[in-house]
Amino acid sequence: MQAPHLNTIVIVGGGTSGWMTATALATALRGRYRIRLVESDEIGIVGVGEATIPMIQRFNTVAGIDEAEFMKATNGTFKLGIEFVNWGRPGERYMHGFGRVGQDLWTVGFEQYWHKMRAQGRARDLGEYSITRAAAHANKFMPPRTDLGNSPLADIAYAYHFDASLYARHLRKLSESRGVERTEGKIVHVSQRAHDGFVDAVVLESGERVEGDLFIDCSGFRGLLIEQTLGAGFEDWSHWLPCDRALAVPCESAPVLTPYTRATAHGAGWQWRIPLQNRTGNGHVYCSRHISDDEATAVLLSNLDGKPLADPRPIRFTTGMRKKSWVKNVVAVGLASGFLEPLESTSIHMVQAAVQQLLDFFPDQGFAQVDIDAFNRMTRFHYERIRDFIILHYHANQRDDSAFWQACAHMAIPDTLREKLDLFRSHGRIQRYNNELFTEVGWLQVLVGQNVHPQAYHPLVDVQSEEGIHDYMESVADVVRQCVDFMPDHAAFIAGHCKAPAM
Repeated sequence: MQAPHLNTIVIVGGGTSGWMTATALATALRGRYRIRLVESDEIGIVGVGEATIPMIQRFNTVAGIDEAEFMKATNGTFKLGIEFVNWGRPGERYMHGFGRVGQDLWTVGFEQYWHKMRAQGRARDLGEYSITRAAAHANKFMPPRTDLGNSPLADIAYAYHFDASLYARHLRKLSESRGVERTEGKIVHVSQRAHDGFVDAVVLESGERVEGDLFIDCSGFRGLLIEQTLGAGFEDWSHWLPCDRALAVPCESAPVLTPYTRATAHGAGWQWRIPLQNRTGNGHVYCSRHISDDEATAVLLSNLDGKPLADPRPIRFTTGMRKKSWVKNVVAVGLASGFLEPLESTSIHMVQAAVQQLLDFFPDQGFAQVDIDAFNRMTRFHYERIRDFIILHYHANQRDDSAFWQACAHMAIPDTLREKLDLFRSHGRIQRYNNELFTEVGWLQVLVGQNVHPQAYHPLVDVQSEEGIHDYMESVADVVRQCVDFMPDHAAFIAGHCKAPAM
């Protein structure tokens, strides 16, 4: 029998996760449910997630967010991929570009032909067959031209860099216009029903009682509802991902506005560089067992594009996930659900994915346990697969210049990652399981970029003649080169389409 519908949804916490959740629910539920968001101006927001992956375009489109207006409001720039510096060996660099690499030739993927030709010394760098990688290096950008048929210009995948606090502000305005009620206040008590432990209200310092049927915990690392109240438990992954601290600081912009994120490995961690229209965002993610806070600060400040615009802000974290992200009538979203360091810009995507899953399993007042269990299984799968991809970056290094990197190279890794590596090392095969986030081409670029190559290639490659393969690959690289030449400069495109107003 159908249980009664919910009446009120309460989101605890604002920031990017809270206001993304509010925007998505307000858009999808069309005013049929009351949505309240409780946040306190006294409680700080982490707010370092300024780089994204292409799936955010889907969120913005569904939410009815105009791209140009959003870019202006958030000092946004475009992102074609992530450049990794010093991750294989010191001095080496490679790009993990969005979208495809090459064009399929026959029965097997393009990369299999590349493996054969690389082994013979007849292949170009993998990036020369990718329009996003080639354009990123040339500081070019344009959105895809879908009217150009099979041209690489019709298939440009991209994401964004933006100021996360300004994005949250933009989403707040949108959410409130769609009926979301914001309540300012600090929560001092969480009320639970006596008979089953479900949360029935949060009580504010003012004494106001905010009641609801479904509570969404966007309270950050502390997990006010999911952990402090319901004790979901936390699974610690720091034995695989040992970095436990970060320092974040903005600095003056560089002369060139690059359309990619940069992740530069240092002696005991790595540094992010995220170019915005008005500044560059920077941060040093590091392992406190291998470097002191003062030393980490010095490394960060000595590797900036220009003058710092604030003091470095410290952040402490433990990498891992809640054992359950949905308990009773509480669903954890964002940092309340888990934390995977921002190496592949997945934090904002995980908010988006959690909200989509919540809509897929949207409850009535019966809160069917079978639905909750399915939600938790899917959440675990997504976290674990992203975890494996991030571990790969650390594990597949050949650095001998620090104890940190040697420990990462020799650590035991999850069986799921070991299987991926073994399969690739055999014949260059990469299998994507159950629609996991990172595709075969993403794994390929990191593996090859960090000097992991297969012992052999797919046997069906030899159906094609060697000269035919070589000529075809040269034609792909030539088309990519011509397309990049056609594209406008990244900064010029922004100036003409989505320039933020002067501050």
